Amino acid sequence: MIQVNQATISEQHILAEMQYHPADSQREAMIKAAEALIISELLRQRAAQLELQVGDNNAEASDEDFIEALLAQEVQLPTADEQACQQYFRANAQRFMSSPLLELQHILVAAAPEDEAARITAKQDAEALLIKLQLGQDFAQLAQTHSACPSKQEGGDLGVISRGQTVPEFERQLLLLPVGLHHQPLESRYGFHIVKVNRITPGQALQFDDVKTKIAQFLQERVRHKAIAQYIQQLINDAKIEGYDFSVPTSTLMQ
Repeated sequence: MIQVNQATISEQHILAEMQYHPADSQREAMIKAAEALIISELLRQRAAQLELQVGDNNAEASDEDFIEALLAQEVQLPTADEQACQQYFRANAQRFMSSPLLELQHILVAAAPEDEAARITAKQDAEALLIKLQLGQDFAQLAQTHSACPSKQEGGDLGVISRGQTVPEFERQLLLLPVGLHHQPLESRYGFHIVKVNRITPGQALQFDDVKTKIAQFLQERVRHKAIAQYIQQLINDAKIEGYDFSVPTSTLMQ
């Protein structure tokens, strides 16, 4: 049982809340559930003290509704002005590049992600095809014969690929490749890909005006998250909480 000022959070309430907080252990899930319930109670208590009306019915309002109402009432969030955006842009120039463009061919040896035996066989088949290519066989002909991708009709040609045009696990590997036939198959959810990069057009530096709106949104959201964390911590500091200690990372729940 936990006491939050004059309110009681029962063990049954914590156990019911645990389903919403997946964790590696039951204890960790219980701690997360307890923290969530304490914070939720503190938000509702503070809103009641300020006589805030949140949504149509305070009892049904979410924690996010209470946070928004309380921040609007008690916290003045600074805005990300153009100077702050320009400073962030200059300090993180490497992040603001257009996507590189890759012209490539591939051969897909397909295997379902959940079929372990098929994945092993597919990798072996892909490695055997790669050896044939390294010995001089024609990529387009092998793609037409062996690839499970519709691109086989074009000799495995995928055209021009940029960021966001394929599945993440495949993209991460593609963007690191140099020009030429890659020395090993690349794995994705679809199977194993033999990849030949024919040309790379490097990404270009973006101009500040192209990204300033996104930077402002990012900085504003970062400020908001920090303000929420500080506000909740202040509520915790000002409250009388028995049965849970936020200052202990692996807090003991007192029964």
